[in-house]
Amino acid sequence: MSSPAERIARGALRVCTGLSLGALTAFAELVFVVLTAPALITPVTRRWVFASARRLAEVERARVARFLGNENSGDYDDGRAWRYLAVRCVVGGLGAGVLVLIVLGVITGAIMLGQLLSGEAVGGGDDPRWYDPLTVTLGGTLLSFLAVQGLLGVAALDRAVAHRFLGPSDKERLRRRVRELATTRAEVVEAVNAERRRIERDLHDGVQQSLVALGMLLGRARRASDAARVDELVRQAHEQSRQALNELREVTWRVYPIALETGGLGVALESLAERSTVPTTLCYELSERPDAATETVAYFVVSEAVTNALKHSGCARIEIRVSRTETMIIVQITDDGVGGADPAGAGLSGLARRVAAADGGFAVDSPLDGPTVVRAELPCA
Repeated sequence: MSSPAERIARGALRVCTGLSLGALTAFAELVFVVLTAPALITPVTRRWVFASARRLAEVERARVARFLGNENSGDYDDGRAWRYLAVRCVVGGLGAGVLVLIVLGVITGAIMLGQLLSGEAVGGGDDPRWYDPLTVTLGGTLLSFLAVQGLLGVAALDRAVAHRFLGPSDKERLRRRVRELATTRAEVVEAVNAERRRIERDLHDGVQQSLVALGMLLGRARRASDAARVDELVRQAHEQSRQALNELREVTWRVYPIALETGGLGVALESLAERSTVPTTLCYELSERPDAATETVAYFVVSEAVTNALKHSGCARIEIRVSRTETMIIVQITDDGVGGADPAGAGLSGLARRVAAADGGFAVDSPLDGPTVVRAELPCA
C-alpha cells in the first residue's frame, strides 16, 4: 500500500508527463491546422483533412485519458476533430510556455542556491546581503505556488477542451436519452409482467392451496356423523381459514401495502421491519414525505432486498437506512449473511429495472462471507 505522498508524487508526475507530451504535439497540430485550413474549401480535400484530423484527435484523446484521467467518447464527427485541434494547439502552447518558465525558474533557483551556499551575493555583487536567504526562500515559495497553479490550470483547460469537442454533441446526447428511455420502458414492462407472474404464483401455491384444504375440511365435516369429529374438523377448518387470511394478507402487502398510502414510507417500513423473522433495525432520516412514485419504488427496494436476505443469505440481522441529500433519496439495506448475491438474479435485476425507470441508480455489493449491501439512489424534488 503506497503512502499518500507517493500517490501525490505519482499523480503529479503523470500530469506533468501528459502536459509535456501535449506541448510537443501542440506544435505539430498548429502546423497541421495552418496548412490544412485552405484545403477545407473544397469537399474532396475536406474529407481527407477531416480524416487526418480525426487520427490526430484520437492521439490527443488517448493522451488526455491516460495522463489527465479524463475519458471522452469517440463518437464525435470529423469536423469537430479539426476544430478541437485548432483550439488544442493554443492550449498546448500555453502549457509549453508554463513548462519552459518552470524549467527556467528551477535553473535560476539552483544558481541562487549555489550562490547562497558558497557565500556569494545572490544575483551578483561584492558582498552578500543579510536578506538574501529570506528573499530566495519567499520568492521560491511564491514562484513554486504559481508554477503548480499554472500546471493545474493548463491541465483543467486541456480536459475542458477535450470534453467540449470530443464528448457527445447535444444531438447525440438526445439520441442516447431516447435509447435509454426506450430500454427503460421495455424493462419496466418486463418487470411488471414478472411481478404479475410472481403474484399469480403466490396465489396459486399459497392462498389457493389453503382454500382447497379449507374446502376439503368443511366437506369432511359435513359428511361426519360423530359430533366430536365434526367439532375437530371445524376447528381445523378455522385454523386453515386463518392461515389463508394470513397468506392473502402477505400477498396484498407485497402488491401494495395500505400503510404506504395512509402513513407514508416510514410507517410502511416500520411494519415491514416488524414482520421480519430476524432482528431488523430501521434508521429513517427523512423529515418530509417524498412523492408517491418515489415512496413506492423505495418501499419495494427495501421489501425485495429484505425478502432476498431472509430467503438466501442466512443472516442474523438486517439494517435498513433511508436518508436524503439535496437531490437524491438514499435507500440502503445491509445484512450480515453469507454474501455472494447475484445482481443478475430475478429479484435484484427486477429492482434495478424499477429503479432505472425512476432515473435512479442501483448497486449491489455482496462479497463472499458478506456483508451484502443493496443501495438505491432515487431522484427527488
